[in-house]
Amino acid sequence: MATDAHGAVESAPGMPQLDFSTFPNQIFWLIITLAAIYLILTKVALPRIASVLAERSGTITNDLAAAEELKLAAVEAEKAYNQALADARAEAQKIVAEAKAEIQADLDVATQKADAEIAAKAAESEKAIAEIRANAMESVTEVATETAAALVSALLPNATDVDVSSAVSQRVKG
Repeated sequence: MATDAHGAVESAPGMPQLDFSTFPNQIFWLIITLAAIYLILTKVALPRIASVLAERSGTITNDLAAAEELKLAAVEAEKAYNQALADARAEAQKIVAEAKAEIQADLDVATQKADAEIAAKAAESEKAIAEIRANAMESVTEVATETAAALVSALLPNATDVDVSSAVSQRVKG
């Protein structure tokens, strides 16, 4: 029984791929299959892949060109911004300088006006001081004359008021 089972196994043809009698048939169908795959790939799949790759390459090139243009535009915008900023700063400096000059002119006018007022008040004050000095000298001369007259009349009874006042005025003059 075991031999019958074993004999049945030996009489079985085995794997058809390894059967040498079917090799020419297998090689024929292998060549046909490879040719069909080659034709399908070259006529259908590879042109589609090539078109997708070309489209991607074109898109990437266009995007890079657009990015470069945008970069140049950004650089130009930055230059324009910096120029506008510099112009604005220059204008602000000009306005500040004009305002300073205007303020200085107003200050000069106010200073001249104040100086004129001070000079006028100083002249009035000097005039008042001169009057006060003159009055003080008159008062001192008068007091000195009265005092000298009193002393001279006590010491020299025959001296006149005219002699005393002329002596006092000569002494006051220097």
